[in-house]
Amino acid sequence: MFGQPEFHKIVGHKILLTGLPGCGKTTLIKRAVDRLNVKIYGFFTREIKEKGRRVGFRIETFSKPQKNGVLSHVDIKSEYRVGKYGVDIEGFERIAIPELSAGMKQGSLIAIDEIGKMELFSDKFRDIIKQIFKSEINILATIYYKHHPFCDKLKNNPGVDLITVNKDNRDELVEWIVQVLTIRSS
Repeated sequence: MFGQPEFHKIVGHKILLTGLPGCGKTTLIKRAVDRLNVKIYGFFTREIKEKGRRVGFRIETFSKPQKNGVLSHVDIKSEYRVGKYGVDIEGFERIAIPELSAGMKQGSLIAIDEIGKMELFSDKFRDIIKQIFKSEINILATIYYKHHPFCDKLKNNPGVDLITVNKDNRDELVEWIVQVLTIRSS
């Protein structure tokens, strides 16, 4: 069960990046991933814009061939909502779960942007995140900055490096992340 002592097993390196929206977490994770010379699985999110207005978010995998789909959109009718966006849980799971499972099977670095409100509607996603945190796999992820019971357990897990990203430190963090994960991946 999540939160019991066995959850706290940390063998691989776990880096969680948090911070206010717009502080550069996604850019930071992408820059670090681009510099790492290891096979990477996971996903990132990207805004969907129409006529200059944000109308939703896409999910795209880090592994090749890249897979992508819609995570949320103003036109999606769903019981799962964050603000004006309806969340497509099934579409998210079709992309995210096989990608994260493949990363676990390969023992590769897993990069996730993000462990946030939309993604956490998925029970399958929460389950695989628990498995990853119990494993020896290195993980680099952005995580919801506000209090959330699931996220708080991850942030407070012994052995996790929780880093608050801001405009003053985001550039220097790229180098630190690359150094830490290069050493741990060797």
